Amino acid sequence: MATDLAQVGGEVTEVIAIRALEADDLDEMMKIEQLAHEFPWSEATLGSCFGRFYRALGLYLGPELQGFCLLQVLFEEATLMNICIAPAAQGQGLGRQLLLAAIELLKETGVERLLLEVRVGNAAAIALYRRLGFIETGSRADYYQAKEGR
Repeated sequence: MATDLAQVGGEVTEVIAIRALEADDLDEMMKIEQLAHEFPWSEATLGSCFGRFYRALGLYLGPELQGFCLLQVLFEEATLMNICIAPAAQGQGLGRQLLLAAIELLKETGVERLLLEVRVGNAAAIALYRRLGFIETGSRADYYQAKEGR
């Protein structure tokens, strides 16, 4: 899916803090990743997203990290590599707020287009992306790991 960032807007509200994450935050991120996903990324994969072409944002309620997103930025285009909200915090619109904050950051840095991939069975995420103006641009068969194969 993809969207033209000039068409997406909105304010981030009801969140104590959204801030840049560093590699030092990896342990907290891993805890959320493992709780939130049936097939979580490895620590090495998450850790590889702290390089020159990446941005990481964390969503905090009080002192606790409740979610994160990882973005790969190359010139005027970015890819949402991962967005993850702790299961206990899901269903409160926090994923939307985090994604809107990421979009605003990208706009401020000159990014014009945001791409992402989403599991075909992830109806909640697909609905969110569509509400924000993302459109389907393609499909990859057998891309995501499943309990039996892909």
